[in-house]
Formats: sequence, C-alpha cells, structure tokens
Amino acid sequence: MPKRRDVLKLGAVAGGLGMASSGALARGAVPQSGLVFPQGFTPSIFERPSPPSTPFKDPLYRMPVAQPVSPELLTPSPDGRRHQRFYDFPPAKYYREVIAERRWRYHSDPPYADGSWSYTMNGAIPGPTYHAYYGEPAFVRRVNQLPDIGQGKVPFALPSTTMHMHNGHTASESDGIPTDFMNPGEFWDHHYANFPAGFDNREIMNTLWYHDHRLDFTAPNVYAGLSGFYLLFDELDSNNENDPNPNAFRLPSGEYDIPMIFHDVQFSEDGQAIFDFFAAGESPSVTEKSPTDSSPSTIYKGTDNITLFGMLGDKITVNRIIQPFLDVEARKYRFRLLNGGPSRFYNFWLRLERADGTVVDSHPGLKFYIVSNDGNLLPEPIESENVEVWVANRYDVIVDFSAFAPGDKVYLVNRMDMRRDGAGPTGRLLDEGELAMRFDVMPAVGEDPSRIPDFMRELPDINMDEVRRERTWVFDYDNGLWTVNGKLMDANRIDANIEQGSAEIWTIRNAGNTWAHPIHTHFEEFQILEVNGRPVKDGDLLRARKDIIELGPNMEIKFFGRWRDFFGTHVMHCHNVVHEDHEMMIQWRIVPPGQGD
Repeated sequence: MPKRRDVLKLGAVAGGLGMASSGALARGAVPQSGLVFPQGFTPSIFERPSPPSTPFKDPLYRMPVAQPVSPELLTPSPDGRRHQRFYDFPPAKYYREVIAERRWRYHSDPPYADGSWSYTMNGAIPGPTYHAYYGEPAFVRRVNQLPDIGQGKVPFALPSTTMHMHNGHTASESDGIPTDFMNPGEFWDHHYANFPAGFDNREIMNTLWYHDHRLDFTAPNVYAGLSGFYLLFDELDSNNENDPNPNAFRLPSGEYDIPMIFHDVQFSEDGQAIFDFFAAGESPSVTEKSPTDSSPSTIYKGTDNITLFGMLGDKITVNRIIQPFLDVEARKYRFRLLNGGPSRFYNFWLRLERADGTVVDSHPGLKFYIVSNDGNLLPEPIESENVEVWVANRYDVIVDFSAFAPGDKVYLVNRMDMRRDGAGPTGRLLDEGELAMRFDVMPAVGEDPSRIPDFMRELPDINMDEVRRERTWVFDYDNGLWTVNGKLMDANRIDANIEQGSAEIWTIRNAGNTWAHPIHTHFEEFQILEVNGRPVKDGDLLRARKDIIELGPNMEIKFFGRWRDFFGTHVMHCHNVVHEDHEMMIQWRIVPPGQGD
C-alpha cells in the first residue's frame, strides 16, 4: 500500500459558481431576442421528463475489445504516403470500424425495451474498446455507413462525422480535427503511432477515448452514440496484475479493469433519445427559480429559443445503460471514469447499503484511490472520498470492495448540482444526490494479486529555457455566442503558429462569473503552473499531466506545454460541446522552426 496518502475533498475547482449574473450582463450588455440569445430557454427535462425506468435492473454493458483484421481486407489498401511518419512507425495491427444507424437498448423496461435509434460503431454504443501498446502502432479505418441527410431515424444528429482520438499524440491528419469529416459512403484512415511525446517515457498515457468532433455538430453526434475507449499499455502499466516484472504496477486488470463512460440522456415518451435543441413554454420567473441559478435564461422571460448554454438529460447512463448494476467480487477494481458529456459535470461519492438494508454514508471502504488524472498516471495515488469529473475528464480510480461483506450494495452517487441551462455547476453539493449505478458485492473467487503502488509516473521536467513565447486565451460569452479572445471559430483562420520542438506558456482565462468551461487542447499533455496566480504544489491533484483545464468562473490558469514530433493543424476548445458547437474554439498549427508567429 502507498506510504503517503493525501486525502482530498474534491469540491468545486473554484468558488462563486452561483453568483448573481453572467459576465455579459455584468458588463452591461443588453439582453437580446431572437435566435441569438435564448431568453425563454426552459430545459425540456423539466416539462417533458423521460419515461420512468426501474433502477439497477440491467447489468452494466462491458464493451468488447476491438479485434484486429488482416490489412488485405481493407479496400482500397492503406496508403502510407497520406500519413506523417507512417514508415517510421509501420502499423503492427489494423482495424476496421463501421459507423451505422441501429437501435440500442438503454433499458429493458418499456418503452425503452424496443431500443433507441442511435449512431453505432460496429453495431453498439459505446464503440469497441481498443487495447493498444506502446511500440505497436495501430491503423484504424472508419467507414461511414450512416444514411444520407433526411433518410435516417436519429432525429437530431448529422450523418457527417470525424473521429477524434482524445488526447493521442497523433499527427493532424489522423487526429480527427473538426474539419476533417467524412460523409455517408466515405471512410477515413487513422494512423496511431503509439509512441510517447518526445520519446520520453514520462509522457506515457493510459486512458484515452475517441469521439465525434464534427464542426458545429459535436454535441449531437456524440450524444447519438459516437464515443468509446482507447487504452494504452506499456511494460509498467502492463494490463497484467500478475506481471512478474518487479517494476510493473500490477494494477487490477482483465475482468477487474472496467472502463465506464457517463452520458446523461433525455428520452421521448416512446423511448427514443432526443436532443433538446429547442425549449417549449416560458422560463420560470425570478421568484420561481433556484436562488443559486442565476443564468440569463432564467432571469428574463421570452420566446422559445435554441439551446446555447448546455444540454442536460434526466437519465444518467453508464456505458449507455440507464442506472445499471455490476456484480463485483470482494477485491480491488480499477474503474476508468470518463465524462462523455455533452454538458453535465459529476461529483461522485460512494454510499453503502448493508445486506440488512441499513444505509451507511461513513465507512473506511467508501473511498477512491485516484491513480490518474486525464488518463495519465500520477506520481503517487491520492486517497479521496469523492472525485469530480468535468466533461472529457478521465480519472482512473481503484475501489477496494474487500472492505465490504458479500450481500452489501455500494452505490455510485452524483452530488453535483448543475444550473438548469447546463452552462456549469451551481456551486452546491446535493445532500442525497443521484444514484448513477450500483455495485453488488459477491465473495471473492480467489486471492487478489493486484496492488495500489507507492509510486507510478515521474512528471517530465519543466525547462523554462525552452519557452519561445507566451499567449493568453480569454473564454467569454459575447453577442449570444461563446468566444475565445473575442472571436468566433473560423475554419479558415489559424490563431497561432507554434514552432515544432518549442515550448510555450499559455494563460487560460474565464471572463464570465457564472459559467464554467472544461478547456481541452489537442495533441500534447501540459502541466499547470498556476491557478489564479498561486503555484500548484506537490501532492495536489492538478500536479499532473493534463489535457483538460477545469476553468471555473473568474478563474485564470497558466500552463507549460510542448509541441513535438509532428506538424499540422489542431484545435483548442471548450468541452462543454454545446459551447464548442457555438464557436468556442480556436485553431493552432505546428510549423517548422523559424515559421512561428
């Protein structure tokens, strides 16, 4: 067991989430009408809630591991000339993934039992889980077999897709940037070189995921089903809890290593997943709204309007099953927690129900051992009674069920209170919370050989002599849309030209005082230096390699990043993907030395 345990109570990253007005209103902006400013927005989950469903009736869906295919089955044959460094890292395995429209059953109760029309990958959602290994490059061909526009049964998504490997160290043409989309009848080839950034083993990653990133349609396309896991292993995090290598971490593996992706979904009366593009009826008056909900959409009444702030569902799904259960042995498990969005944040806690029905909120076993942040193993595990997961965050946690008796039930509880419009948390912690899933404790089959290591990955050095320049990016809400440095996303504009092999300091600032943004930049991990001017210290959960910034109201974060090994265009954006689709995104390009701005 670890020699040091830092016990964290992971509350909101910043206070003030429930302040009195938006940044735009605080600066004297005049509320607008029409499709620009959603004054009358009322989330339909409050007016047309999803049909009821029996909690913990259906088992957790366990995604199959993707199986390689012979490259001879790929027609036309892969063309290495289309990929940077293809011949430096020739693929060791080839895969074929088909994107098609099919029904998916979220629950066995009617009306869900007949299934909801969804965008599937190889026939299911989430898509297959890839097991990849450093030193074994992979090639994935994705084929779009979705029906043409107007011909499909998914009522809200666009059958034009691009699949982003979040946050792979991947060349631009294989990254799945928003403008590299394929339409029905087309395919796109992805080359994943599977080597650590800068060939530095301290940059090795473990829990990645892939998801649709189509320009202007990321939120509805991911919501329709286009997401899945891509897990990377190496000689230390080896996918083998019995590994004889004395340096191996021996984290829980196999049946005891379980990826879990959380999506909140809303359903129509016939069990079809629906996306709340539009709202019906008037918004509540000021006196009717929650005192902590201060969004412009609830301060002002108006006409129906399009969703710009966020999309919230009223059914929490885990691996696209509504409130599932999972039989667990009385031993350690590794859970890879991923928030797939579109907009809801989670604050997960554990709650115990004894076999006799007694509910217990305080117990030594009700804790997480957090071993990774954004899919990157930490220097040391951190003990915590809760874990806060913003959209696109990944946290690998270990839960030791040997602390419980067979017959006990352990609930995963979300206690994050969200604003009604989906733009961020209210700042309140729910007393009871929402039950996301249930673990049913069974006797252990045998001994548990897995471990919680004392030490895992050393962080890469930060060398300020490498820094070529500093940049500031301000995320705000202007004239009815989400902006970065006062600009909307423009696919024909490059916002920064960064010299390959250089390092930069980026300051990320939230100009709003009520909304929150999970900010994601593609390609390389970064290390946070300061939060609101205060240095990040050893033992802090933010002392890690990250690709998501939890940017709360009025918050400013400074990070150190490098750009190595490839050239080409990538993006940075808010991962509340409703904000991204409404233009909160910039493009940057890696260029040869001497060509930077």
